[in-house]
Amino acid sequence: MNNKTIYLCAISNIESGTCNEDCKFCAQSVKYKADIERYKRKDIDTIVEDAKKASANQAVGFCLVTAGKGLTDKRLEFVARTAHAVKKQNLGLKIIACNGTASLEQLKELKKAGVDNYNHNLETSREFYPQIVTTHTWDERYETCENVHRADLKLISGGIFGLGESDENRISMIKSIASLKPMNVPINFFHPNKALPLVENSIDKKKAFELIKLVKKMNPDSHKIMVAGGRELMFGEDQYRIFEYGANAVVIGDYLTTKGNAAHKDIEMLEKNGYKIATVCSQ
Repeated sequence: MNNKTIYLCAISNIESGTCNEDCKFCAQSVKYKADIERYKRKDIDTIVEDAKKASANQAVGFCLVTAGKGLTDKRLEFVARTAHAVKKQNLGLKIIACNGTASLEQLKELKKAGVDNYNHNLETSREFYPQIVTTHTWDERYETCENVHRADLKLISGGIFGLGESDENRISMIKSIASLKPMNVPINFFHPNKALPLVENSIDKKKAFELIKLVKKMNPDSHKIMVAGGRELMFGEDQYRIFEYGANAVVIGDYLTTKGNAAHKDIEMLEKNGYKIATVCSQ
């Protein structure tokens, strides 16, 4: 019996498909006209229901995600109101905001509204980034992560594998993540979409397992190594083996623009494989 404790997190895509950036891996960019659901603001009552469902499905983290480069005044106000509404429910969830680049002042406002953690991924290495994104810089992303610490929020920062990057790029990205000392590190595996300029994931399952192990090794003090987007597609029937390689958290339910497993299926399989699901998140 494996007694390792696994943490579950859920995502609510509260603003979808409205982004003007040109990230080649992202279906939310309006530039690529991917066939996804697009909307400016999700109703706050609906988001609160999403949070209740996440809590019922044993999630300890609930992430409010918006499309777009970063926090504008209007977006900040919307996320703050949403976070406050969810927090008021006393569901025991850690509220995570994932809203792109942000200033120190904006992040302090989110903290006041009840946000516990801020998620901002580096996505890939500084060297490779210009081949994937041209509308903003990697340095802006790194600075936002530093601002998260300054605002006294907990930092969540990771990246995506399978964008055509080299092994050197991967190590460079993981080193940069480690330099930020994030509390949690989300690992995503590129999920191809025929509308995107990138047509396939450049790594296989064996390499993906090795990368989880490497992320864990290079971020020994991070509380959670989470496998997020692309888990089902990359690992298939082997997806619950990710915990053998150092992961201890997953996203349950749907992702931003792609479907995930039904939460009950993940819970059943975790329990079947002898894992304990965390009921509280101390960090």
